[in-house]
Amino acid sequence: MKKVGNPNSFSKTFFSLAFSVMFAIGVNAQDAAAAPAAAAPAAAAPAAGTGDAVAGKALFNTNCAACHKLDAKMTGPALRGVGDKYDKEWLYKWVKNSSELIKSGDAKAVKVYEEFNKTAMTAFPQLSNADIDNIIAYTMMPKEEVKTAAVPQGSEKTGSGVSNNLILGVLALILAVLVFMLFMVNKLLKKVVESKGLEVAETPKSLPLWKAFVQNQFLVLVSAILFLLISAYFMYGYFMQIGVDQGYEPIQPIHYSHKIHAGDNGIDCKYCHSSARVSKNAGIPSLNVCMNCHKNVSEFQGDKDSVYVDYTKEFYTAQIQKLYDAVGWDKAAQKYTGKTKPVKWVRIHNLPDFVYFNHSQHVTVGGIECQKCHGKVETFEVMKQDQPLTMGWCVDCHRKTDVKIQDNAYYKKIHDQLSKKLGVTKLTAAQMGGLECGKCHY
Repeated sequence: MKKVGNPNSFSKTFFSLAFSVMFAIGVNAQDAAAAPAAAAPAAAAPAAGTGDAVAGKALFNTNCAACHKLDAKMTGPALRGVGDKYDKEWLYKWVKNSSELIKSGDAKAVKVYEEFNKTAMTAFPQLSNADIDNIIAYTMMPKEEVKTAAVPQGSEKTGSGVSNNLILGVLALILAVLVFMLFMVNKLLKKVVESKGLEVAETPKSLPLWKAFVQNQFLVLVSAILFLLISAYFMYGYFMQIGVDQGYEPIQPIHYSHKIHAGDNGIDCKYCHSSARVSKNAGIPSLNVCMNCHKNVSEFQGDKDSVYVDYTKEFYTAQIQKLYDAVGWDKAAQKYTGKTKPVKWVRIHNLPDFVYFNHSQHVTVGGIECQKCHGKVETFEVMKQDQPLTMGWCVDCHRKTDVKIQDNAYYKKIHDQLSKKLGVTKLTAAQMGGLECGKCHY
């Protein structure tokens, strides 16, 4: 009897082993690059002149900042380097009582008075000469320049120093060697079989998989039912997502950081969206609301190292300039030019037309915080839709939210009746009729 050999069995085993080894090496070769720590250079303190600049800064912010900036005109002139423009004796008189100096006919006082639309400066008789010296010392400090630290060439490569490309190249070379060895072993085994006169066992032809599937009617029926059920599930999921824009975060024509305004500065949401308290709509604030503050705030004044800052000072200042261009504000002349450019804001929250939602009902009557629906807006650099705003989401909120019974005389009677009828001390919006279709759809 002749021995029957099968050289392919060894080849398959060898190839499987090689593939397993390569896969294990590939998984273990993945490495995470360590993020380099950027060292912030310490700003050198300016040399102190006459007066205490630190104390002067506090005095400036308390008494002067409402009308003056260091480097730009506001209600009054820019004060950077004011000690070089006027002598100290004149400044003492001007700060303590500018009106008296103007009435005396002082040429410099009259010139400043007329240049700034004859706006009277508040008198500060309580400030001593030493206090004024401190303020002058603060205004004489050189303007800080934002310096970008130069990154040394090649410093971006950190960690172990071994390139990922090098590792991939070595792995590719090992794979090529293994494939070549597999080919040579298979060829050698065939020669051994031929030299010994052995017959290679032929693998019997099996029925194609698709034919076996078609011939099994039970399997076809079950597969068809599963296909229809899975298709219906995914189709339902697809249709339920139409009009649901959770996470929508468009880029606006003027970048507005809620993170800085509502977070860092603590501005109340309803200062800008004032109509949310009394109207169905929260409304888009007019640019006049922005100008209430930005007539005086013409550049970004935050700390560049603050957790509220995601962009550069130049970027934020450029956005304020876009605001000025839109409303036609001349920063240098401190007046409107009359040339405006409408801003085309991109709408984010958009309920269907067949849904009724009243902001004042929720904000004023219900006392619901804005964050309940809009997310932690004070942490958003770019505004986005935080919640799905679907019917299921609204209904779930109505079922869980307790209605404020205390201090609500308008609803006191119905509250008392429902509490007695339902035997509860707290009522949810759902128990008040918040699940009726007609409340939101009519």
